[in-house]
Amino acid sequence: MRNGLSDWNPEEDPRFHDTYKFLRRYRDATYSLKVVVHQMETQFLLKYGTSVDEFLDSIYAAGADLSGDDIEERAKSIERSNRMLKMLDSSVDLLRTNHKHGEQYYWILYYTFLSPQKPNGTNEILEKLRPHISNISYRTYYRKRHKAIESLSTILWGYTAKETLNILNTFFPNDLI
Repeated sequence: MRNGLSDWNPEEDPRFHDTYKFLRRYRDATYSLKVVVHQMETQFLLKYGTSVDEFLDSIYAAGADLSGDDIEERAKSIERSNRMLKMLDSSVDLLRTNHKHGEQYYWILYYTFLSPQKPNGTNEILEKLRPHISNISYRTYYRKRHKAIESLSTILWGYTAKETLNILNTFFPNDLI
């Protein structure tokens, strides 16, 4: 049953690889970002007696250029990470509010990947899903998780999957793109 859903492994499927990888790292990335921001804010408060935002505002208002400075590099890194996480959050919200199964997909993604505390296995996820999806079984969970990741992928990366390139080329020839 190689093509069956029970054998589906997101890590081996190139269409879902980036989304699955992104989702698997979301919880740790969110936590790490919060820790780094907290450490930076504490460091600034102790060192300069002000918040990071107030410090940077005063530096920029004075016309100082922090190009290449460690402070600017750390701030850019934090901002880049924050934008990536916000992009995922925004995409999940779009899925939740606009997809015909969005509410179910949201809860599946939330309890599987996005909640602050990682669940202790599929049984715990299923228990948490029961108020949102009645009579959910293991098979249904994995089938819907697959569909949720697939739907989120189209929001994050667009309709550029190999299967749709011929259709896109029919409507939008390469010389127009």
